[in-house]
Amino acid sequence: MKIFVDTADMDAIREANAMGILDGVTTNPSHISKESGAFDDIIRQICDEVPGPVSAEVVATDFDGMMAEARHNAGIADNVVVKIPIIPEGLKAIKACADEGIKTNVTLCFSPNQAYLAAKAGATYISPFIGRLDDIAHDGMDLIQTIRQIYDNYGYETEILGASLRSPKHVVECALAGCDVVTLPPDVLQKMLAHPLTDIGLERFLTDWKAWEAKQADGKVLA
Repeated sequence: MKIFVDTADMDAIREANAMGILDGVTTNPSHISKESGAFDDIIRQICDEVPGPVSAEVVATDFDGMMAEARHNAGIADNVVVKIPIIPEGLKAIKACADEGIKTNVTLCFSPNQAYLAAKAGATYISPFIGRLDDIAHDGMDLIQTIRQIYDNYGYETEILGASLRSPKHVVECALAGCDVVTLPPDVLQKMLAHPLTDIGLERFLTDWKAWEAKQADGKVLA
């Protein structure tokens, strides 16, 4: 399962990339709005840092507008994936992008029907929003499992990209459900590394090492 980070913050992206586990980045208009600079420059900078897929979202909601933005965004860098919402005009744009060889990440997916139609239209990725479903007392992970079964039943190559993840538990559940990709807020990535027993064990090792060094300094332990 590939790991993307869901942010346009270059410091967070560089930190994740330095860990050696980063496969790509997803952005959205909300992320971009928090950064300074022109849209193209922000996306280009991310693409220069991360060789994997970088999602750049369209903001138009009509077909012609979406396609103009899709072609523009795809031209920013070779690894740009155009992010398109799963709405009627969006479905038309997904099909047109597929015909033109433009990779797409279909966003704001909340139902198996939406995921099924996106795959038929030729989407590269489908992004089911797990956390937002959980927020309204629906089982977001059930959606992942259902999409996985539908895609496997009919051999669709669209990759399932688990989005709106709120916790490390979501990451594990996505892996068990067969997600191809997860995209994580930087804080969730950090939480995946955290465990109290790791902290306790490391503190104990360091304490014992310091005690040993003190004995060495006192000449009580021969080299």
